[in-house]
Amino acid sequence: MTTVPVPRGISQVLPAFSQSEGAGATVRRSIGTPRLRNLSPFLMLDHFTVHPGAGFPDHPHRGQETITYLLQGAVDHEDFAGNAGTIEAGDLQFMTAGKGIMHAEMPRQNADGSANVGMQLWVDLPERLKACEPRYRDLRAKEIPEIEVDEGKVSIKIISGESHGTQSVQELAYTPVWIFDITIKPGGKMTQELPVGWNAFAYTLSGVSMFGSPSKDQQTVEKFHNVVFKQEGAAVAVEVDPSAEEDGRFILVAGLPLDQKVVQYGPFVLNSQEQVYQAMLDFQSNSNGFEQAKGWRSEIGKSMVY
Repeated sequence: MTTVPVPRGISQVLPAFSQSEGAGATVRRSIGTPRLRNLSPFLMLDHFTVHPGAGFPDHPHRGQETITYLLQGAVDHEDFAGNAGTIEAGDLQFMTAGKGIMHAEMPRQNADGSANVGMQLWVDLPERLKACEPRYRDLRAKEIPEIEVDEGKVSIKIISGESHGTQSVQELAYTPVWIFDITIKPGGKMTQELPVGWNAFAYTLSGVSMFGSPSKDQQTVEKFHNVVFKQEGAAVAVEVDPSAEEDGRFILVAGLPLDQKVVQYGPFVLNSQEQVYQAMLDFQSNSNGFEQAKGWRSEIGKSMVY
């Protein structure tokens, strides 16, 4: 006899309001706001749009991992250790800041003037790994398994984790995180199992989707909202009304909560105020992980239009 997983209820639904970030970029932030400061292990979620002449020039990080998923365009990356590369639509970059990194993320200036669009998620590092060596892992679109369920009405890109018996590429981040890019056609429905006890949310990219159990607390959610799920339950249930005019698309994310204090000042995420002060001092004095920041300027950042 097959056991049907209990769907998770919805804790809250938050709109992602636009704000300025970086140098001329616009982001819709739904985690890392006064209404949802943290959702351990998640620190921030930005849906960014960067037009020609804007970007994220040279800046530091310590104590977290960043996951960048590009939806449209291309983004160049360069850091003070000589690492450089480009991710294009459908690609991801997993960056572990660890003890310290200084880098630039500069979207390509597309010939047709179109914007570069993507998602960036900040994930906290366990306290024991805050001082680890920085590292990168690029995940190309062609490496991401994609499956269809509900007779082809539902498409699931398995960026990280497992869905309906199919697993993703392994060991992308230190903190355990599952990420799915899901598209549901009108009349389609799906249930995605998630690890019990993990925090989870869905960020809606387009269309109108109905989250939750139809018999209990189902909520209809439009695009550019963050649906935060309750920890209780083993799965997330989603469907799109048969009369809908377009597909529903959303990013579903779950992560292992970390039992630790979060003290954040901008790009520095540590476990105490003293550690944050030390991070600021280390960056200013080019020490303890920031030695290579002294006098460094990225090549891609020099193209910044001010």
